[in-house]
Amino acid sequence: MEWPRDPETCGEGKPLITCRQLVVGYGGKGLLPPIDFTLFHSQLCAVVGRNGAGKTTWFRTLLGLQPPVAGHVETCTRRLPMGYIPQRQRLDPLVPLRARDVVALGLERGASFLRPSLGRAARRAVAECLEEMGALELAGLPFGELSEGQKQRVLMARLLASRPELAVLDEPTAAMDEVAERQTLGLIDQLRRNHDLAILIVTHHLPALAHYAERVVFLDREMQTVVAGEAAEVLGHAAFRARYGSTLPESVTHVAG
Repeated sequence: MEWPRDPETCGEGKPLITCRQLVVGYGGKGLLPPIDFTLFHSQLCAVVGRNGAGKTTWFRTLLGLQPPVAGHVETCTRRLPMGYIPQRQRLDPLVPLRARDVVALGLERGASFLRPSLGRAARRAVAECLEEMGALELAGLPFGELSEGQKQRVLMARLLASRPELAVLDEPTAAMDEVAERQTLGLIDQLRRNHDLAILIVTHHLPALAHYAERVVFLDREMQTVVAGEAAEVLGHAAFRARYGSTLPESVTHVAG
């Protein structure tokens, strides 16, 4: 599935999003030291840290869902198309949404189970998104009855339907078994490659850092540490290794070395 770029969005070599001395938190109180960060088209950046480290707060600030305590978030255009899959997808179980209905919610024109009829072009777009995510056979199934891996495929198809340039994924492989987790991470990387998409992803799957991530952001609220940069640089940083060193798999140790 191809989509045209908005002529007002970023050109080659220009960062999609930049954090300048960004402090995130609540009520004027910062959770972490200032963050300096840039992300470009087609880069996959893994965001790592323990639970409660401030990862979701940072994401929400990047997306404009809450104000920064200090510093700035800059995008290359005032209307940077972003897609977000939160840590827990809340869809009312009493609403009889099928997989295709969930994907249709990502279309710009919107969709609703109260208005079930989509135009031909919209139906084709939904089918193409599901097919690219390997989920076309799930189209008519109730979303609430799908496995965690199947739900993530449908949610990524919805994200694809919204045609973002930056995708923010908060623990998309949570509650999955190892096989489903590996398949999902592969699909995310496929999205990046096929659509020149920039991706920010929270993951606790450390081998994925070595295999997929070009950049890494390490957040540690307890140690009041932020390290952001190229994957090898962050994975080899003393603070990262102090937190994860005894549990690092060989693939990560090799990249960091």
